[in-house]
Amino acid sequence: MKLTQDNTVVYTDSSAGVTADQLDGGFFQGWPHPPTAATHLRILQQSDAVQLARREDGMIVGFITAITDGVSCAYVPHLEVLPAYQGKGVGSELLRRMLERLQHLYMIDLLCDQNLQPFYARLGMRPATGMLIRNYHRQACD
Repeated sequence: MKLTQDNTVVYTDSSAGVTADQLDGGFFQGWPHPPTAATHLRILQQSDAVQLARREDGMIVGFITAITDGVSCAYVPHLEVLPAYQGKGVGSELLRRMLERLQHLYMIDLLCDQNLQPFYARLGMRPATGMLIRNYHRQACD
């Protein structure tokens, strides 16, 4: 496990030791059916790659996950930063670390709303056209 510190936020590439209590803090803002903290923990534990931003007391303030075959491609389904930590570079650092971790792959894809594209473009990602299915009634993952 790699740990580095940036002011009061520590970045790690492992969810080992994280508990649901450390995730209960306002993630998934605007989701009509957000996952519970217990489901959020399962998302982190079952992702192929994860980067976390933690306060010194262990609380998670941001995270990014990736699903990958480890050979050719990866998909980044989640990048979330608690509102109190937004605009402070936490999301950019999480994305930078994940892209670095996955740089050996042919493709790294994610979907986002059009207004978020400039954020991802700053770190070298490009807009693309895609297709998707969203089962919003399953958003809570229960």
